[in-house]
Amino acid sequence: MTTPIIELRDVEVTFRSRTGPLLNPHRVHAVRKVNLALMPGETIGIVGESGCGKSTTANVMCGLQTATSGKVLFKGNDVTNRSARQRMEIGRVVSVVFQDPATALNARMSVREQLLDPLVVHHVGSRKERQDRVHELISMVGLPESVLDALPGQLSGGQRQRVAIARALSLEPDAIIADEPTSALDVSVRAQILNLLSDLKRDLGLAMVFISHDIQTVRYVSDRIVVMNAGQIVEEGPAAQVLNNPQHEYTRTLLGAAPSLLHPTEAECAARN
Repeated sequence: MTTPIIELRDVEVTFRSRTGPLLNPHRVHAVRKVNLALMPGETIGIVGESGCGKSTTANVMCGLQTATSGKVLFKGNDVTNRSARQRMEIGRVVSVVFQDPATALNARMSVREQLLDPLVVHHVGSRKERQDRVHELISMVGLPESVLDALPGQLSGGQRQRVAIARALSLEPDAIIADEPTSALDVSVRAQILNLLSDLKRDLGLAMVFISHDIQTVRYVSDRIVVMNAGQIVEEGPAAQVLNNPQHEYTRTLLGAAPSLLHPTEAECAARN
């Protein structure tokens, strides 16, 4: 039986709020008893409105957030209370593409430096091999080599997100967690980024967690859809099943209330890829 790359078992995340008595502040239950496994080569779409816990769940999966209770397994090993060595290991296998590339990239570093940085930190290859990898990455995301010497502020939003994706691929990860990767982009660019992610998933055999508040966008990239509401998974299943025969009222509400962020022609293009 194939072992999941990342598995969450009864994971809960609770934050202390700034309201309530000083010695007994109120608590916010961001994630409640979530069970989720990401298999090799699979794309899971996590969808729900803002504040539903989807990004917190993804942060637990990639190690950016510690679970308050429950277990987190990485390739079958318990990493709930992960060590520095385990964090480094997970960081090589699971990469993150954030919502806004303008803030995810260092404004003072050239694109070349941004792509070299993970390779240097993880001691990957010789100096020449790192430079070769940078050129390979920039080609992989469809950008000309001329952007390597540019700063992020000199690029368009779509170009910056392509750089962020290239950086996420630098260590040849098994999985990418994409947290609302198209929501900060112009509509005309969103389908291009979705197509790029779909192509990379297919060509590199990547697993992916795609997070969005728009269920119509998630449908084009996901094998399986997870619907979250108030910190809980309320529905989960193959994408076609969830979209064509939703069982939960909240899922039906999302389908009815969220028009596609893609134009029909762009959506069809994304679906074909």
